[in-house]
Amino acid sequence: MPAYGVALAPPAPTGAPLKCSTADGPYQRQVEELMGLQADGSQSPADCEAIQKYQESQLIVPADGSAGPITYTALYWDWAQNYPEKLSGCPQREGRVACVDLGHQILWVASKGKVAFTPVAIRSGRAELPTRTGWFRVERRKEDDWSTLYNSPMTYSQYFSGGQAIHGVYNNLYEGPGSHGCVNLRHADAQRLWSTLQQGDAVYVWGKKPGA
Repeated sequence: MPAYGVALAPPAPTGAPLKCSTADGPYQRQVEELMGLQADGSQSPADCEAIQKYQESQLIVPADGSAGPITYTALYWDWAQNYPEKLSGCPQREGRVACVDLGHQILWVASKGKVAFTPVAIRSGRAELPTRTGWFRVERRKEDDWSTLYNSPMTYSQYFSGGQAIHGVYNNLYEGPGSHGCVNLRHADAQRLWSTLQQGDAVYVWGKKPGA
């Protein structure tokens, strides 16, 4: 099963495997470090083969061995699952804080300096409709909402900045360039988060979506 629990892109067409990319990817060094490869920031045939195998195992398309943003965030999610105590960037507070790391496309909940809800994958706003950054609070919650603007379901919606909410989606998190500003989660993750957060809890959003 893919690390995110969903395919990161549509299934690859049948036929001959893609030729391995010889070019350095935009996240070359980061991907090498997370995969335990020689972190020199330069693509080698061995690097490409290892990255391509990982992409195939996670259903990342195209599985061409390039160290791109989806491969990087998938690997980072793997790492975060194994080392939640090493997560950083989210200031500590006494109460619960929903930590939304746009740079790594993950969300977790911290409480008194400890991880109370393990990291899950997210899809944040696209370049022209970015997710707002800063400190917020869960302003209102609606378990079964519907976007009249975009004609789509918004399950387990927890609004934190006007019309921007953390909510579940049924489609692939990695279809398209990003959300319309909301923080999208897999439906099952949004359901679990609904049971963790309450109205009034803090939300901290920082960073920038890779590739945006």
